[in-house]
Amino acid sequence: MRIALSIAGSDPTGGAGLQLDLQVFRSLGVHGAGVATALTVQDTAKVHQVLPVFPSVVTDQLRVLLRDIAPHALKLGMLATDDVVRAVSRGLAELEHPSRPTPPRVVDPVLLASDGTPLLERRAWDALGELIREATLVTPNLPEAEALSGQDCSDHAGVERAARRIIQDQGAQAVLVKGGHAAGRPDDCLALRGVEGLEIHWLEGRRIAGGPVHGTGCALAAAITAGLARGEALRAAVGHARAFVALAIEGAFQAGGGARLLRLP
Repeated sequence: MRIALSIAGSDPTGGAGLQLDLQVFRSLGVHGAGVATALTVQDTAKVHQVLPVFPSVVTDQLRVLLRDIAPHALKLGMLATDDVVRAVSRGLAELEHPSRPTPPRVVDPVLLASDGTPLLERRAWDALGELIREATLVTPNLPEAEALSGQDCSDHAGVERAARRIIQDQGAQAVLVKGGHAAGRPDDCLALRGVEGLEIHWLEGRRIAGGPVHGTGCALAAAITAGLARGEALRAAVGHARAFVALAIEGAFQAGGGARLLRLP
């Protein structure tokens, strides 16, 4: 049984965050382990409160878990504060073992909720860069890519510049800039280090009819993580994850008074 680890905040709706990650892992045939970084008070319409887990507890969760279980891939989601980001870095030191390879790492840089609520304090962005430096893939949406790179992502050229900055300046192996916030067609940009330099691949997107859907970014990063845990190459994992999330959006359902929730295939 392949194992994927999610390090993320809790979402009591089950529509995003740690709860959704574990559902995605199970749907894709991977056992999900989870370390909570924050509790949230939220419904399908709004994040009402964010309560970070004590940093020492985050570190202890990781240290105890990773001494016993070796995940085949891991995903980092909402981290809330500078102290929690640094606690995660300390806990992940348990993965540095000479007898086993370091598992691939997907970093979903969750900065803001859809309603604008901050999910990572501004002073934590530099510390987040330390985690990005070790990342197999970073999965920002357009506003997150702009924030991390300082580049305007209003067109394809700007998105490519942002992806290059995240790879070249922050050290990630690859970046998937999600195009859902684009004014036009929601194409994604996959940039990765290649044998002959940086490779840029534009992945065509399409709008799926219906109202807002909660948790799409979490689901995409989790599905990629599951693919990597199963041993898929990065580009294959990205392609399979995009198709998986598209099906989940097509089946999205209204559970409350706010955004719809994904129906996982």
